[in-house]
Amino acid sequence: MFKNGKQFTLGVIIGNRDFFPDRLITEGRQDVLAVLQEFDIRPIILDEQAAKLGAVETWAHAKACADLFRRHREEIDGVLVCLPNFGDERGVADTIKLSGLDVPILVQAYPDDLDQLNVERRRDAYCGKISVCNNLVQYGFPFTLTTRHTIRPTDESFKRDLQRFMGICRVVKGLRNARLGAIGARPGNFNTTRYSEKLLQANGISVTTLDLSEVLGNAARLADDDGRVREKLAAIQAYVRIGDVPPQSVVKQAKLAVIIEDWMSVNDLDASALQCWTSLQQNYGVNVCTVMSMMSESLMPSACEVDITGAVSMHALQLASGQPSALVDWNNNYADDPNKCVLFHCGNWASSFIPEIEMSNAPILGSTLGVENTYGTVAGRTPAGPFSFARVTTDDRHGTIRTYMGDGMFVDDPLDTFGSRAVVEVPELQKLMHYICKNGFEHHAAMNASHSAAVLAEAFETYFGWDVYHHEG
Repeated sequence: MFKNGKQFTLGVIIGNRDFFPDRLITEGRQDVLAVLQEFDIRPIILDEQAAKLGAVETWAHAKACADLFRRHREEIDGVLVCLPNFGDERGVADTIKLSGLDVPILVQAYPDDLDQLNVERRRDAYCGKISVCNNLVQYGFPFTLTTRHTIRPTDESFKRDLQRFMGICRVVKGLRNARLGAIGARPGNFNTTRYSEKLLQANGISVTTLDLSEVLGNAARLADDDGRVREKLAAIQAYVRIGDVPPQSVVKQAKLAVIIEDWMSVNDLDASALQCWTSLQQNYGVNVCTVMSMMSESLMPSACEVDITGAVSMHALQLASGQPSALVDWNNNYADDPNKCVLFHCGNWASSFIPEIEMSNAPILGSTLGVENTYGTVAGRTPAGPFSFARVTTDDRHGTIRTYMGDGMFVDDPLDTFGSRAVVEVPELQKLMHYICKNGFEHHAAMNASHSAAVLAEAFETYFGWDVYHHEG
C-alpha cells in the first residue's frame, strides 16, 4: 500500500491476434483477474463488450483501451500486458502511447503445452512477446519482464514477479513525487553528506529546507503544559522505555516533535534529514533520535546528519517493502569473518528493528558535548532476519545519480556494545566494500528488514536510468 492506503491499481491489456482460438483469450482473462483479486489489485480492463473479448488488437481497440486508461490516469500504478496468444504488438504499444501513461509496464506471455501445439490450442506467445517488446523499445517505453520468458499467471513464479512489480511501481511513483525536508546544516566536517539538490529535482525529488534555529526557537517557546506537548509526551512514553532519562529531557524532545511534525505536515513532506549534532546538543540539550525513530516507524523516514540522499535511500526501500527503514553506518568488522560486519548508529532506528527499544544517551557524542546533553537516543539490538541495504548518491562531477543495493541477513552473533546496532552477513562483503570505496559512496546506507534489492535495481535502472550496482555476492 502507498502511504495514503489506497488500493493498488493496474491497467491491464489483454493482447490478441484474431486467427488464434477465442477460448485462449477468455481463459487468459479469467486467470489474470483471479490472480489480481488474490492480491487485492484493482484492474482497469476493457469490458468484454467494448472490444472483442475485452482484448486489444486493432487501432480501434487501442483507442478504446487508451481512453479507459486516461479516465483512470491518476489511479493507475502500473500496466500489465498479458499475451494469451501471439498478441498484436502495435495494439499494445499504441494503447500505451495514446493513454499518455508514464508508469512501469510488466509483460507476461503464456507458454505452450507440448501436447497441444495444434490449431485449437497453439499460442505462439513465446514469439509474440519478443515482438511486443520490440515495439515497446521502438516507442521508447521502458518495461519489466517476468523471470521466465513465458509463464502462466496462476504459476507461483508469476505471483512472485507480480509482487516484485508492485514494489517497483511503488518506488517509481513514490520517488517521482517525493518531497523531503532538510532541517539544519550538515555537520561541518561531513563532506560525505553533500548532495546535488538540482539532480534530485531533475528526477522529481523535491527538497524543502528549514533552519535549525527556527526549530529550536519555536520549541523553546512551547509551554510544558501545552496540549500538543503533553500529547506527544504520552506518545513517546508509549513508544519507548524511558528508564532513568531526566523527565525534562523527554519534554524537550516532545516539543521538538511537535514543531518538526507540524512543519512536515504543512509542507506535505514524505521524509526528512536532520542536523543531529552538534548545535542541537549545545543549544537545546538533547538528541532528537527518538523523534526521528518514531517518524521512521510511522513510514516517514528520517535520516541523520542532514543526509538527504540517505533519506531518499530509506524512502526507496520503504516503498519497495512497505516496512520502515533505518540509516546505518557500515561501522565495524566482525572479528575476522570477511562476510560479516556491525551496523551502528547512536541511534535513531525505527522500533521495528529493535523490539526491546529503550531511550538512552550518546556516549561518543557525550565525550565532548556532555552526556547530560545527549539524552534521546534509542538503543537496542536487531534480531535475526532478512536484510536489504541500499544507497542513492548524486554524482555531481558526472551529472548523474548512482546507486547500489543488495540483500543479506541480520544474524544473532554475539555483540557487546551500545546504541542502535546489528550484525549482518552479506555474501562477498569485501567485494561490496571495495566497490563502495572505489566509487566514492558515503559511509551511510539505508537498511530494511526485507529482501528488496531486486525491486530497487529494476526501478532505478529501468525507470529512472540511474547507474546501478546490484550486489549479489
